Amino acid sequence: MLTQLQRLLCVWTTVWIVAGATTALGQNLPSAQAPIRFSREILPLLSDSCFACHGPDEKARKGGLRLDTLTGARGSGKSGKIAVNAESPEQSEILRRILSSDPDEAMPPPESGKSLKPEQVTLLRRWVAQGAPWGRHWAFEPPQRPTIPVVPGVSHPIDALVRSTLASDGLQPAPEAARSTLIRRWSLDLTGLPPTPAEVDAFVADLSPQANERQVDRLLASPRFGERMAWEWMEAARYADSNGYQGDGERTMWPWRDWVTDAFNRNLPYDQFTLWQIAGDRLPGPTEEQRLATGFLRNHAINGEGGRIAEENRIDYLFDQTETVATVWLGATFNCTRCHDHKFDPYTQRDYFGLLSFFNQTSVDGSGGNPRTPPLLPVLNRELRTRVDDAQRGLSHFIRDTEVLEQKRFHPEAGQSLDQTALAQDFSAAHREHLKVPAANRDAGRLQKMTDLWRDFDPEYVAVLERQRASRIHWDTVQNQIPQVMVMEDLPKPRTTHQLVRGSYENRGPEVLASLPGHLTPGHRVTRPDRLELAQWLVSPTNPLPARVTVNRLWQQFFGVGLVKTSEDFGLQGERPSHPELLDWLAIEFVESGWDVKALVRSIVMSDTYRQSSQSSPENRERDPENRRLSRGPRFRMSSPMIRDLALASAGLLTERLGGTAVNPYQPAGVWEETTFGNKRYTQDHGEALYRRSLYVFWRRIIGPTLFFDVANRQTCTVKTPRTNVPLHALLTLNDTGYVEAARVLAQQVLASESRDSERLVQIFQKILGRHPRPAESQILLEGLQRHRATYAHQPELASQWIRTGEHPTPASLNPVELAAWTVTTSTVLNLDEALTKE
Repeated sequence: MLTQLQRLLCVWTTVWIVAGATTALGQNLPSAQAPIRFSREILPLLSDSCFACHGPDEKARKGGLRLDTLTGARGSGKSGKIAVNAESPEQSEILRRILSSDPDEAMPPPESGKSLKPEQVTLLRRWVAQGAPWGRHWAFEPPQRPTIPVVPGVSHPIDALVRSTLASDGLQPAPEAARSTLIRRWSLDLTGLPPTPAEVDAFVADLSPQANERQVDRLLASPRFGERMAWEWMEAARYADSNGYQGDGERTMWPWRDWVTDAFNRNLPYDQFTLWQIAGDRLPGPTEEQRLATGFLRNHAINGEGGRIAEENRIDYLFDQTETVATVWLGATFNCTRCHDHKFDPYTQRDYFGLLSFFNQTSVDGSGGNPRTPPLLPVLNRELRTRVDDAQRGLSHFIRDTEVLEQKRFHPEAGQSLDQTALAQDFSAAHREHLKVPAANRDAGRLQKMTDLWRDFDPEYVAVLERQRASRIHWDTVQNQIPQVMVMEDLPKPRTTHQLVRGSYENRGPEVLASLPGHLTPGHRVTRPDRLELAQWLVSPTNPLPARVTVNRLWQQFFGVGLVKTSEDFGLQGERPSHPELLDWLAIEFVESGWDVKALVRSIVMSDTYRQSSQSSPENRERDPENRRLSRGPRFRMSSPMIRDLALASAGLLTERLGGTAVNPYQPAGVWEETTFGNKRYTQDHGEALYRRSLYVFWRRIIGPTLFFDVANRQTCTVKTPRTNVPLHALLTLNDTGYVEAARVLAQQVLASESRDSERLVQIFQKILGRHPRPAESQILLEGLQRHRATYAHQPELASQWIRTGEHPTPASLNPVELAAWTVTTSTVLNLDEALTKE
């Protein structure tokens, strides 16, 4: 039987024997060569192979041995033998066990299925021989400003750090991308839209030294920048236009979405962006905008199903808020600690509920029924505020008319209500009951009853009441159009928080005070459970995570993968940075710039590293297949929302109006009905609403928009979406009504503006790809065009189907066969790999 000590360390099995180590352990410890970097080289090995049995989770710990702390590793556990002996390395029980050939003693146990490579064993032996120096996980250490290496011909710190790494790996950087490629890359990354042919031509012709800076600054100043940046934030914030679950009632959170877009456009510093969304209502004298920002925390799903226990709902919402904040700002897999201590990272269950306590003070009670649960904030844009003011003025005018006439008719004495006057006594109790209510407080229903009661007695009074009733109905209609946004608001008296056993809302454990993760804030004590204190800590200089986590997601946005590939997990099971010095430099620059998002973005996209061509030599691709060393420029398929926006923009269909309510573009019939048992019915919009940016498409949480793929489901926080390649994608982009319509409209434009086929094809390429077609491409596509013409000439009914797709009008003057043939050709270009890819 295996003893508990035999589970001492989950690292190596019998590599020592395989390597030919047959002499005594003490005689074979390697000499201390280059100093071992514990956080980068040793800790990941321990985490992968040991922490499941000897890590932070006390309940899962074997043999009383803990290897994730210095005290634990240099202790002895229940065996009495020191695991890592810094004074006498040759007596370290850890080495004896991992090198044992006895399956009853070998660590990790054979049944674990874990083992290490010979070079990893050598690394750990060197570490022990050097006295087993300790340290913390790299992400939990404060960022350190690196020394920028001197690289001939390189001035940008990003490039110097990347080029020095490439040189050490024997890799050569790729040359700069073609100027037409570069402006397309910038436009897609900074606005989410392709450049116009005129913009491409102007940039290609501008050979001045300031051309690049001018182009980037122009795009950063575009209102499209905020829309582009908002998409990833919507996915992280689990934004949707409905509540989810079976009821899936609609909500009005779109003003918060518009606030995010505006915040990015006016470059609100990221620390303020953070403070307002977590604790805007807790700031001194909070503005409406700061309160609105807290809608971030209310974007969670809401369960309004009958029979659901309100307290269980409320706790679920707190779980969501806690785990979302931990993911977005800490890169922490906090959901693991809901029920127990983290098995790999130094987060405890008490840390989880200490953080949850900050959110446990809101007045949300978990009750269902109302799709927009209080606290609510009415939010009016300029247009709606004008309508509200006009409606209020009109209603006030007619109320005064009613009051003047009632004073004239009933002659009330001082302090006397209308129902007590002599005239009122001549009428029924029903008449007098309505007269008790002041004119300003009568709703439309009461006014209707009053007109019915007085119709046979006083036509002039009835006419005044009817005018007031019509004005009241209009006022009510306008009031109902005011978005009621769910926001945060705390109770006047703090609510007690309990640690929940296995995360069950009804199984309360010990009381927990609001606190910050202990291993990140040793000795810190929260004075009161205030979200403002939490938010201030998240952007404080003492917190090593948020700046790193944020700049990594921005890098991921532009390069397709972060410097830390696991952007959702900066813990011990996450990937180590491909360029740790660069990550730290970006994080420090971000903070020292005043958390300036646009400055950070500008720095990244102006670098030679970003501006590289995505083409490189076969040797470089073989040595750097995933481009993790950044030996070439980014190239990956765009997100499906961006692909749709590109198609609309290329066809000149895109509606550029910022903000507003969500829209319902084309969607196959029956999708909502099927998933909601007929409770929700999809009503397609018309006109310009069909062509609004993907950011504004209505997102039903129970079933997302059918025109998107590889996007977050908006059920929970998502900071990294998948990128897949399946035939269904092509079926969508080739056949969806919106894509076919975009192809048709673009075809209409080139048919109207050009007479030669070759020139028409050039115009299509310029609008979609930002370049001219190559001779071979022209030949293939024009030959295809001839085939399409022949097909539709023999099948005119098929041509008619193509050109009737979508609601945008088709000029009667165009030849249906010619338009159909060019529509298919245009659709082909829209579906080229280059069109779907950010090159």
